[in-house]
Amino acid sequence: MAKLEIVTLSAEQAEALLPELAELLRACVRDGASLNFILPFRREDAAGFWQNKALPALRCDGRLLLAAFLREQLVGSVQLDCDTPPNQPHRAEICKLMVHPDNRRQGIAKALMRAAEEHALARGRCLLTLDTRSGDKAEPLYRALGYQIAGVIPGFALDVHGRQLDATTLMYKPLASQN
Repeated sequence: MAKLEIVTLSAEQAEALLPELAELLRACVRDGASLNFILPFRREDAAGFWQNKALPALRCDGRLLLAAFLREQLVGSVQLDCDTPPNQPHRAEICKLMVHPDNRRQGIAKALMRAAEEHALARGRCLLTLDTRSGDKAEPLYRALGYQIAGVIPGFALDVHGRQLDATTLMYKPLASQN
């Protein structure tokens, strides 16, 4: 297997990769990933997410975007949201872990998550939280990485087809001893 490279993208780098990031998001949603979007999901919708939501958060340094490259091709990404309230400077949230459907089951998601955890620790964050669709393919990955279930919220979000309400599982992982 070719060497996987995990890179922290600046807002400018992410903007330059906007078509690739949009296609990654679109491919994941079209494959059924629960990433807050409903089909049909156009390229313009995917680009709009990156342009209007992710890039502003990257520019204000409240969020990190980690990207996975395989043979210089973008194959995955994850975001680490550190824009927490003043009483939560020890916490960060994992957002939108994505691996292109053609590149799954190669350890890319695990590598992205480990890199996000390293960045969280470097920023003084010792508790990570995330949410995932209950029963989703990602849930066993998170559990294998040491994330614990805090609870389940029934009927949290519509599925990607907009037909039914899915539950979401809230998870957390302590990265270091907390005071």
